Amino acid sequence: MTGAACSVSGLHRAFGGVTVLRDVSFRVPVGGIAAVVGPPDSGKTTLVRILLGLLPPSSGTVTVGGRAPGGRGATPVGAMLQSRGLHPARTARGELRRYAAAAGAGDERVDQLLARLGLAEVADIRIRELAESQRTRLALAVAVIGDPPLLVLDDPLAGLDPADQVGLLDVVRGHARRGGTVVLTAQSLAPVVPVADGLIVLSGGSVVFQGSPRRLRRDHPDRLVVASSSPIALATALAAEGFTDTVMRPDGRLGVAEATPEQVQAAARVARVHVSPPALETIHPDRVLAELTARGQSAPAQPPAYPVPARPVGYPPPPGPVPQPPTSYGMPR
Repeated sequence: MTGAACSVSGLHRAFGGVTVLRDVSFRVPVGGIAAVVGPPDSGKTTLVRILLGLLPPSSGTVTVGGRAPGGRGATPVGAMLQSRGLHPARTARGELRRYAAAAGAGDERVDQLLARLGLAEVADIRIRELAESQRTRLALAVAVIGDPPLLVLDDPLAGLDPADQVGLLDVVRGHARRGGTVVLTAQSLAPVVPVADGLIVLSGGSVVFQGSPRRLRRDHPDRLVVASSSPIALATALAAEGFTDTVMRPDGRLGVAEATPEQVQAAARVARVHVSPPALETIHPDRVLAELTARGQSAPAQPPAYPVPARPVGYPPPPGPVPQPPTSYGMPR
């Protein structure tokens, strides 16, 4: 595939007079990872089912590889739904072999995925006896067994601890690095911001943010917070040096974006004001998510295409402390 792996334009979906998706538009280029993020009942699962051709839109257009999803000649798609769709009486190995046969993959591919997803030791245990995180990883193995051009994953991080989330997202990175495309949904921004090329935030069925993680950081930056004998004079001096993104906090302190403590102190000397030592106030991605979904700002008319950076591959993660959710955006400025 070239160009857009999938494209959604003016999508509406209603059930019995209740609108579930409203004017949703975005496109995901080949090789990109798009994360659709929002609270429960924001429309994410309905969007996934439409992308897979399991539901028709009420209006608007949806294409996968330039064709209608699920139709004749449609692009092959690997999918993970919230039900996971695994047979409880089969073993993990037996279930994966069943799908491998349908995809034309051999036992070597099955063994490779079981090892890569940390399932080799439970490969011969029946699925009903597996932990939820193990069933989720097996469902991902089923989705990628045929190395499809497009992966559509509905809430794949649900029920996973931080280490399992890192491992699953490494598999997602690897798929994109080989030229595949991924659309995944999540209820939290924190784990997907470091891996996604594009973010689509839904609230009440509408897009309230759309763009790159870098744009999200730019719109909601970490700030240095400083008390000053004259906040207005300090803000004026900072603006003269190009630091125009300053906000006055309710407690009277000034919040400054994109400046170092040394730059704030230099501006204070120029303004001849006294300042306290600047303190860093980091913005957790899920605080941003709460703000976006609370105020319901409008989506841009034309969705951007997202760049596709090279990514390292590897699962499971190296030995060491269990990774925790990032306190900030988990990405460099």
